[in-house]
Amino acid sequence: MQHLTVITTGGTIDKVYFDAKSDYQVGAPQIGEILTRLGVAFEFDVVPVLRKDSLEMTDADRVAIRTAIEQQPHRHVLITHGTDTMVETARVLAGLAGKTIVLTGALNPARFQGSDAVFNIGCAVGAVQSLGDGVWIAMNGRIWDPVHVRKNRAANRFEAAQ
Repeated sequence: MQHLTVITTGGTIDKVYFDAKSDYQVGAPQIGEILTRLGVAFEFDVVPVLRKDSLEMTDADRVAIRTAIEQQPHRHVLITHGTDTMVETARVLAGLAGKTIVLTGALNPARFQGSDAVFNIGCAVGAVQSLGDGVWIAMNGRIWDPVHVRKNRAANRFEAAQ
């Protein structure tokens, strides 16, 4: 991989805390800053498509993500996405020829100490370079086929679908 296209859609990984409102809002994409800070040895560009919590995503949003990927000239695509509906989006992206697509996110905002964001991004970067064409999910230190994974909200982790 010489070039990585990063599609950002929002989700917890990009959330920021607003004291005045006592709530979280999706802020600017964090991944470009993270990859730069880590000194990665490849070129990348960040393409913001959405800035939403994944529970608020619509079918039209998923079509917009798919269209954005189709328009990219590069094979390797990493998507930052909210974890609640990551599997649904991954399934919509199936069948994009000539692309290796890996979705990742975080269970805690990237700006928080101890967030899983950097670890998940690292796993996703490794996965997108080593997997063949198709759509994958990188979460909790594993690479998942979207057909066979689900988010266990109670345990706050991804696991094999029953």
